[in-house]
Amino acid sequence: GCFWCTEADFDALDGVVSTTSGYTGGSLPNPDYRSVSSGGTGHAEAVQVLYDPARVSYETLLDHFWRNVDPFNANRQFCDVGTQYRPEIFVHTPAQRAAAEASKARIQARFQGRTVGVAISAAGPFYPAEGYHQDYHRRNPVQYRFYRFTCGRDARLEEIRGFGRP
Repeated sequence: GCFWCTEADFDALDGVVSTTSGYTGGSLPNPDYRSVSSGGTGHAEAVQVLYDPARVSYETLLDHFWRNVDPFNANRQFCDVGTQYRPEIFVHTPAQRAAAEASKARIQARFQGRTVGVAISAAGPFYPAEGYHQDYHRRNPVQYRFYRFTCGRDARLEEIRGFGRP
């Protein structure tokens, strides 16, 4: 999904050392926002999360990811539409892939009857986004909150959380 919101969501998690908005998963070397947002590069807006494993586990990062995405939309997140906004987990190791697959299976079991459209893929090159996209939520708090609200992000997340409640 939109890297502004994903970056803000992970920055709020204790144990996350840093986040970087960027692009990955496509074929164009050194993409920029204009080329990615046109939808023709195959890249997704993504966030690189660096964390301290002594303070937060990879499994906790995965749980946090699932609480902050719409897992049912494979090519959009909230008001952002297109493959460049697809929710996807990019893994670096076999252990990360196993943990990601197990977490996806738990989500799929929780939401029986709904298809979880989140892909799990091998991480490729990551290209940091332009500077004005980095820490957008901190540098532009009013505009960020307006964007997040008008996209319906938090309302949709609350709706999704209610689906699997006993």
